[in-house]
Amino acid sequence: MKFSVFTVMAPDATPEQLLGYLKEYGYEGVEWRFKETPHELKKEEPSFWGNNLCTIAPDITDEELAHLSAVTKENNIEVTSVTPYLACGDLAATENVLRVAQSLGASTVRLGVPRYDRNRNYNDLFKEAVAYLKEAEEMCKQYGVKGLVETHHQTIAPSASLAHRLISSFNPDHIGVLYDPGNMVHEGFENYRMGMELLGPYLAHVHAKNAIWKQSGQAEDGSVQWKAEWALLEKGIVDWKQVIQDLKAVGYDGYIGIEDFSQALSTKDSLKHHVQSLKKLLNETLAV
Repeated sequence: MKFSVFTVMAPDATPEQLLGYLKEYGYEGVEWRFKETPHELKKEEPSFWGNNLCTIAPDITDEELAHLSAVTKENNIEVTSVTPYLACGDLAATENVLRVAQSLGASTVRLGVPRYDRNRNYNDLFKEAVAYLKEAEEMCKQYGVKGLVETHHQTIAPSASLAHRLISSFNPDHIGVLYDPGNMVHEGFENYRMGMELLGPYLAHVHAKNAIWKQSGQAEDGSVQWKAEWALLEKGIVDWKQVIQDLKAVGYDGYIGIEDFSQALSTKDSLKHHVQSLKKLLNETLAV
């Protein structure tokens, strides 16, 4: 297994700075956040989902792409993904992401999945998602870049089994799953190994982060209210030693992409801390 970083977790670093950090700390890959940054947000302090400096803009020029590609290669880093926030059904934006991914030599992109908020029936959303993925699959085949559905809370694919239901009719050469156990603390937990076994050839990438549940208040009837919050890798609910053991058991040898939102450490310290923690767990697992 190899290690990459999703640049959303490095909002105060430029792409050039981040690539230097990755080389220094022994990473092999990078997943570029792909999102427009409105002008008003650029006046704010750096943040994960606001003024994120480590982001590729959808209107990036060919010259800028060439520069980014050159700097990435100079640091001996592989582009594992261009990761956007696509709306399900937006084929024009999907093709633009695929074009950029192909230019950078990325192997995957993240595709759009409908949100689930109880306002629309799951079955209707599922049909729309399948129709979109059929079109996206042809685009992915054309561009030679695999499209991934992420296990993500508040979507119709929060678990491995629901993600599998969504993509099981597609060719795993072109459509796969981004497996994210940290998201599954919020919603969608299933036995890790069982989910990996179910996904089989669709298991294409893994994100590493963690979360915990905390009491958030008390309702009028006296019942306790809870909310999930991000945590350091070793301090959350996900048993990452078990996850790595299960990945090994199913024969996964791809990338684990770190995506820490705990804010417990600075960007540089978080990058260093998490890759060291995961490499230690991996070495312990391989020694068994």
